[in-house]
Parts: sequence; structure tokens; C-alpha cells
Amino acid sequence: MKKVLLAAAIAGSALTVGAQNVIERPTFGDNWSIGLDAGVTTPLKGHSFFQNMRGNYGIHVAKQLTPVVGVGVEGAWGVNTTSSRTAFDTQYVGAYGTANLFNLFGGFSCTPRKFWIDAKAGIGWGHDYYPGANDDNYIAAKTGLDFNFAVCDNFSIAVKPGVTWNLAGTGEPAQFDSRRANFDVMVGFNYNFGPGFQCVACPDYSADIAALNDQVNALRAGVVAAADDLAASQAQLAISQAQNAELAAALAEAQSKAPVVVADTTFNSVRFVFFKIGKSTITPDQMPNVEMIADYMKHNPSSTVVIKGYASQDGPEEVNIRLAQARAQSVKDALIKKYGIKADRIKAEGQGIGHMFKEESWNRVSICTLDEN
Repeated sequence: MKKVLLAAAIAGSALTVGAQNVIERPTFGDNWSIGLDAGVTTPLKGHSFFQNMRGNYGIHVAKQLTPVVGVGVEGAWGVNTTSSRTAFDTQYVGAYGTANLFNLFGGFSCTPRKFWIDAKAGIGWGHDYYPGANDDNYIAAKTGLDFNFAVCDNFSIAVKPGVTWNLAGTGEPAQFDSRRANFDVMVGFNYNFGPGFQCVACPDYSADIAALNDQVNALRAGVVAAADDLAASQAQLAISQAQNAELAAALAEAQSKAPVVVADTTFNSVRFVFFKIGKSTITPDQMPNVEMIADYMKHNPSSTVVIKGYASQDGPEEVNIRLAQARAQSVKDALIKKYGIKADRIKAEGQGIGHMFKEESWNRVSICTLDEN
């Protein structure tokens, strides 16, 4: 049986269901009942209440549409207490609707109730049998309450007080007139087909909803951050464009000046040999820097060089200390072995972790300072 949520209010009142439960929707063949009624009926007003009381019997068939609303058809026959050609002197056949007051005002309970009250109202055909005279037919209405007691899952007993109204009196307008009404008290014995309305577990999606809300909030925060980054980038671009304009102006000014020849100068230069991360081997692209140092020292026999090796902050400190020394030694060895520079003209020192450059990779370097004296 397909399960769906009852999502609307029924008979003017919403059903109250547990947060983790839903009501199983029945099919057309579910929740029917049939029953026999027995009791007494007597005029409501204008006649002796107890002296005119007589037996009353009936049958009914009903269907519960929702936990609140039900419909049905019924018939009732009052026992004849006078000499007549029939066993009954009154008859009522009609349709009715019911409202479960407990579910209407107290909400649907997943645990079957042992006692509940139905308010009932209906309309139908009334018929009175008269000995030796024409019978009387009229529009009738019934109102009352059913006090229901569950005996087991499929069987219940109901105490049903009510009033049957003759709405169309002879020569009088249709109205509810207590002088044309009978008071009935019946006991109904009901057999109920089907399990009634059942509660089934409702999946709890609160965690999924919370996770989706978190994702939405994170995306919103990302949009805000991206907008801030864009604004900052645009501001930096404007600054860069202004700086470029200043540099272009300075370049144009420098190009407009005549070159100045320095007749005499003293050479004091610094060369850099950079290394790969975690390495102390001189790569081919750095060898021209070593060769420049060697060429200078060959042309200046009295010159010396101080080589200071550094490492970046990547990795353990003790490893970087050894790596800095190895980088200085690597440049010294290349000057001696490849270019024939004497060892006493070269001083190699490891300086550990370097902080000269903001660009961290530039601190993986040997700084070579030449002195012509």
C-alpha cells in the first residue's frame, strides 16, 4: 500500500502527528464497517416519554475516510405497539456523516484508542405506518453522538443517543420541531474491516537539511570573499598602472641623458649561485655565475672570494645547517677542480637558514663576495 503524508487540515482541523511518524493513506477498500443496532425510541415532546417508548432496531454500513471524517448509510425501524398489518410503525433510511471529536480536537494518536466519541448528523426518508389509513412519508434528519468502546482490533460497541426529526410536518413549514421528533437510544455492535489508520516511520532529514544549509552558507561566504578579492585586485591593478607610468617616465628621462663613462673604478662584486630545494649540486644554468667568479680571479691574481651558503626554511633545522655548508663547499670545489683556483684564495662558510630575500626560494643560495685585494 502506497504511503503518503496527509498534508491538509481535515474537517476544519489539522491532524496532529508525531514528528517522526506519518499516516498511511488507505485505499477505497479499507476502513469499512457494518453493524447491527438495537435500542428504544420514544416521542421527544408532546407525548408520554416512557409509556410511548418501544423497541427500535437498525443496521448500518460506514466507511472512515480520514481519522476525523466518516460517512455511512443506515436504516432503523420502530417496533409496532398497536394492531397493524406490519411489525413496525416507524421507519427511517438515510445517509450520515461523522466527525471523530477526539481526533478533531486532540490529534490523531498512533496508538489505537480504546474509547472515542463521534458526532453524527444525517438526512433521509421517514415513513410512518398507520392502521387503516394512508401512510405518511416525510424528509427526516438525525443528529446524535456515538460513544464507542473498542473490544478488539475488529470489533467495537457503541452507545448511540440521538434525535430523529420530522422536517416536513403536514401543513407546516420544514423545521426542526421537538414536537415532531423522536428520541432514540441504541446500542450498536460493529465489525470493522481493515486495520484502520496506521502510523509508519517518517525519515528524519534534519541532518541532511542542516548540511545543505551549511553548504549554502559556505557558498555565500565564498561569493563575498571573491567579491572582496576582486575589489582588492582592481585596487592593486590601479596602483601597478600608476607605478608603471612612473617607471616609464623615469626610463624616458634616463634614455634622454648622455651616457657617462667612468674612467677609473675599483671592482668589488657579488655573485649568486642558486640551488634546487634540498640540493647542494650546482645545476648547469648556475655554472655561468661560477665561471664569472673564476674568470675574474684568473685576471686578478691577488683577489680572493668569500662564499657563504644558505638554506630556506623548508625542512628540519639541523638538515638545513648542513645543507648551507654543503652549498658553500660545492661552489668552492667547482672553483678548485674545474677552474684551477687555489684553495687558499677561497673561504667557504655555511650560514644556516637565510633571511635576506622575501622570496623563500632565493634563500637557497651561495653568496660569493669578490675582493680584488
